[in-house]
Amino acid sequence: MAGNAVVADAARPAATELRESMMAVTRQMRRHRPDNGLTLSQMQLLGEISRAGVTTPAELGTRMHVRVQSLTDSLNELETRQLIARRPDASDRRRQLVELTPDGEALLAADRAERDDWLHRRMQETLSPLEFDLLMLVAPILRKLADSADSAR
Repeated sequence: MAGNAVVADAARPAATELRESMMAVTRQMRRHRPDNGLTLSQMQLLGEISRAGVTTPAELGTRMHVRVQSLTDSLNELETRQLIARRPDASDRRRQLVELTPDGEALLAADRAERDDWLHRRMQETLSPLEFDLLMLVAPILRKLADSADSAR
């Protein structure tokens, strides 16, 4: 058991470096998003609805690890701006279904495209061809880590 603690302690600086590096890139990407009048939380909610497809507020709360009541104001604002649509579930009229509207899809696509363009430019301007290739090799590994987090909870 003590041997495992030593391995975990040795790996901690690597995990810290990776976390701090990913957060620094994330902060830069947040600075390079279009001003569409939505809060970061509202944009995250739009993104989660996009990934989920047609879903319920309860499912969104579970996916985002927040109480459904915390989403109410944001859902109302997104609906007011016609970025999402809500309708009753045909099989259970007590449940409400949420989905992106074409305007919501367009706004989200523009937001993602601007950040993708910024990131691609920075990668081209900053990284050597080898670093670029290495980063592209790491991308699926990072996705694997991110996807495993949902199943580990």
